[in-house]
Parts: sequence; C-alpha cells; structure tokens
Amino acid sequence: MCGIAGYIGKRKLSDAAVAACHALMGRRGPDAVGVYHHAAGPERHVDLLHSRLSIIDLDQRANQPMQRGPHVVATNGEIYNFVELRRELESRSVTFTTQSDTEVLLAAIAQWGMAGALDRCEGMWAIAAFDEKSGFLTLARDRFGEKPLYMLSADDGMYFGSEVKFIAALAGRPLRPNTAQLQRLIVNGYRALYKSSETFFDDVRELPAGAMLQLGSDFSAAPARYWNPDIARNDALGFDDAVEQAREAVIDAVRIRLRADVPLAFCMSGGIDSNSLISIAANMFEYDVHGFTVVNQDSRYIEQDMVNAAVDAQNLRHTEVPLETKDFLPRLRTLIRQHDAPVFTISAYCHWLLMEAVHDAGYKIAISGTGADELFSGYYDHHLAYLAAMHGTPDYDNARANWETHILPHVLNPLLRNPDMFVDNSDERRHLYMNAEAFSQSLTSPWSEPFTEDSWDSDVLRNRMLNELFVETIPPPLHEEDLNAMYFSIENRSPFLDRNLFDTCYAVPTRHLVQDGKAKAVLREAMRGIVPDAILDNRRKVGFNAPLFGFLDRNDPDVRAQVLDDGAIYDIVRRETVESLLDAPDLDNHEGLFLFAVINARMFLEEFPADAGTQAMTSAAQ
Repeated sequence: MCGIAGYIGKRKLSDAAVAACHALMGRRGPDAVGVYHHAAGPERHVDLLHSRLSIIDLDQRANQPMQRGPHVVATNGEIYNFVELRRELESRSVTFTTQSDTEVLLAAIAQWGMAGALDRCEGMWAIAAFDEKSGFLTLARDRFGEKPLYMLSADDGMYFGSEVKFIAALAGRPLRPNTAQLQRLIVNGYRALYKSSETFFDDVRELPAGAMLQLGSDFSAAPARYWNPDIARNDALGFDDAVEQAREAVIDAVRIRLRADVPLAFCMSGGIDSNSLISIAANMFEYDVHGFTVVNQDSRYIEQDMVNAAVDAQNLRHTEVPLETKDFLPRLRTLIRQHDAPVFTISAYCHWLLMEAVHDAGYKIAISGTGADELFSGYYDHHLAYLAAMHGTPDYDNARANWETHILPHVLNPLLRNPDMFVDNSDERRHLYMNAEAFSQSLTSPWSEPFTEDSWDSDVLRNRMLNELFVETIPPPLHEEDLNAMYFSIENRSPFLDRNLFDTCYAVPTRHLVQDGKAKAVLREAMRGIVPDAILDNRRKVGFNAPLFGFLDRNDPDVRAQVLDDGAIYDIVRRETVESLLDAPDLDNHEGLFLFAVINARMFLEEFPADAGTQAMTSAAQ
C-alpha cells in the first residue's frame, strides 16, 4: 500500500510542485519516496511520484518508481498471487533481483503486456506504468476499485493521484467544489455517489474500477475496461457442491492475503463475514490472530455476545475499541481534510477510530470483511428479492413462512415489511432513497435525481447484488476505508473482493442463497467446522453503525453554533430544517444520514472553499 501521483503533458513539473506533493503523500507511504522523470521532447514530459508503505520485501531495493528495461511503474496496492506469477515467469527464464510483488508485476507486463499481466494478477492496485520505448503511459485500477486513482484533464496534460490533494499540489491551481455531488449526498445518500462519474470537485474524475487508460500524444483519451465480470449461473449446481466450491474459494482468498513481511490485524465484529476470515486464518493457517472490535452501547448495534463467543472458542487475542465521542466535530473535520470529501456515514468515522487502535498496536495491515453481503446476500431487501425468485415454485410458501417468523420482526423500513414487494413490482426501489423527496424540499433550490441501476441480470436479487457491489454499497466504504487506513499508514485488505471468489459465488443458483430464513446460507455452511456454530446459526443482522446523537452533543451551545451559524452550506440547505432535526427527540436512520451529510458538507465547504482550493488542499491532512 502506497501513494502514487504523476503527470503526462507539455510541461516539466517544477521541483517545488514535486516536493509539495511528496509532503502530502507521507501518510500513504512513510517509509520511502521516489520520483521518475522522462522527457521525450520539449512538450512531452512524464512524471511518476511514489511514497512507500513497506509491506513485502522491506529492503530499499523494492522502492518505487521501479524500472525494469523500458518499463517503469509506480503502484499502490498488492499483487497477492505474486508468488505463483514469479514461479511461472521463472519457468520462462525470467530472473529477479528483489522479492517484491512490484518487480513481478513489471516482469509480467514485459512478458504479456499490460492487459495480459492484469488478467493474471489477483490483488488490489492503482498502477501508473510508463513504457519508454513506446512513449505510452498506462493507468489501471483493480477489478473492484479497492485502490483509488483520481484524474484531472487539463489543457497542458493529465494529472493523476491516489488522493485529490496530490493532484492539486502538482497542478498548482484551485479545484472548485462540486455542488451537484454535495446535493447528491444530502438528498439521495451515499448509494448515489458512484452512479455518476462526478466527484466532489469539478473536473476531477476517478478511473473506473476494472479499467485502464492509455495516454500517448492524446492526453484526454477515454478509459477502456480490461475486465468484465462473468455472471453466468450454473443452475444445475447443487447446494452441497456450491458450499464446497465457496469454501475452497474463500480459504484461498484468505491464504494469499496473509502474505506480508509485517504482521496483520483483523477488523472483528460478531458477524459471519469477519469471523469467517479470522477463523480461516486461525484454524486453517495457524495465524496468530489479533482482532479489533468497536464497542457500541446502542442496543440496535450491540453484538458483544457473538464477539465473546468467537474470542473464547478460538482463544484469540482481542482488543475492544470504545467509541470515543470527545472532540467529535474537530476530529470529523480532520477526517474530511484527509478524505478531500465529506465523510459519507457515521460508520466511516467509527472505522477511523478502529484504524487508530490498530495503528497504536503497531500493525501496518488490517483485514476486513467488506463485500460478503454483496457476494452471498445479506440485506433485508435481499430476502424480498429471494421471495420474488421463489414465487410460483413449491418452495415459496415455506420461504415466506420463514421470512415472517425470522426476518419480519426485525425490519423497520415500512416498505420492506411487504413480503411480495418485488412480486408486486420488480422495479420497486423507493426503500433505497427513503425520504429523498422531503430532503429535496429541504434545499434552498430543490434538487432531485431519480434512482437508476445498471442492468446486469434479469434476476432481481442478483441484479441488486451486482449493483451494490460495483456501484452502490461497496465503492463508498472502499473509498473511506482506504483513506481512514492511510491516515494511520495502514494497508487495508478485503479478502471477499477476489476474482475467483466472485466467479464462484455468481455461478451459484439464486435458490441456494437463502435457506430456512437465513441469508448467506452458502457461506454459513461453507464455514461449518471452521467458524463457531453460535455465529453461523445467529440470524440477527447487525450493521456497523452508531447513532449520530451518541457523538453530537446537540445541547452544547458551541456545537449548535458550529452547525447552525452562517456558512456556505446554507446557500444549499434550509437552516430551519437542520435546526428542527437538532431539536427532534430522536432521528430515524434516514434523518440521521441527512443531518450527518449536511454537517459534513458544511465542513467540506469551509475546508475547501471555491476561492482558495489549492491553498486548502495542499495544507490538508498535515
């Protein structure tokens, strides 16, 4: 895990701009910095900047940018299967001078070209690769978008970086906040943020996940996909075979993600996802697991009994991380500077506190269970989509009875209390943008954007899960987990985001996903004998969340002033709406998300004003 930045264009970057960018890259890579410059002519320059967090091959020989023949790379991330790739390349008489995954990537590019190399790689990455022979710079991002790569196309060329602030430092110009993206967050919530190509700054875009961009004399070329997910289901696959295939794929995904020359920590909850990873590491690979758990006192989110069951059953090292509410607003402001964006949910703030504890314990890697819900099913509306898939089959009545017994009592969203919601209307999506119309009317100039989704699959459940994975529920936390971890110079790894595991899961027939009213049925049984039964048999779904008013002391006059005093946010949002929410006895989940978004948008506009963008961004996160 590292930081990358760079430029291809008509001018030579000044030493001052490079130094300013490197100064901002220290959190992503405190162990070494490097720069590569190539001039192919008076108006053709390439610059690659790198800051290193040493994870594999800690020697300085593995520093970047790294060159092998005409190929130069600066990368952020890890190639987890570099051991297997190295063996294959060595069988072709390729030799190596380091033990790093970066050199393996360079050799793979030389052997198979960029697209061919990436097809063979399993991992997470943002890559800038320059070929001195052809003169082309190629940018690429991993399949699921774990590692960020932002881009700014300008008249003089293309700037890019792991964080927006890096681009601002290299470009030396103001970056204007994007009001439309702020409105999108406030009205429709975090699910909407990756439905467009916009970011929180005008003209700044992210390279799409699973895409690469080749830049030559044309500095504004369009990205092209190098990976398209295979979603062909095997309807003849039996449940037991699906379980066995999933078991093998999850174990292998964990196996290669335990590769590191520094120790790893695990983010731990009481749920199946994190405990599957922890139990595989502890029981299958005899890894000395150290789990870190946020301790929540809100009854809606407490799962301490399940955490204790896992710790006791497997004799794990374990650290509880209490939710620290002191100095909430100043610390939130610090996090907004780090993110170059509003923080999307209170969960992200809690995750930041978790990363602080992991860092304080001396770890440089944290493993999390992100992605399991989207691979195996896990949300309340998934149950309804499953019922729609079962409608008209002999299994429907039993599936509905299980839902009424085990799921309905826990569902709060009124739309999701109708078991035939997707039977009645397969296009029903109002539950995903709850209260959006009211929130729109709370703006000074009403703004709305209808819900849209990509068409991946005719099956409602699988199409929902794919949209969640690639657009709605996974890109936002990946963005925030990366930046939270990098604030403390930690690499975050997500074993469920694995190509082979994805292919395995999406070959499973929909009818296997829910059994006896339990979502994640395939994962539960795949982990039988590895994860404690108490966790596998627990039906309760607990999200990683916390109540806003548990952090925000709305009775403190100073806090109220920070939220309600004049500011640019009230050019966008009606102040009286915010005040009424502060005075409400309690907030439902959607009202809490709205108020949290407004508070974050306010701080974002204060930290990154339109008339002082460069100054604000180049001083951010220091």
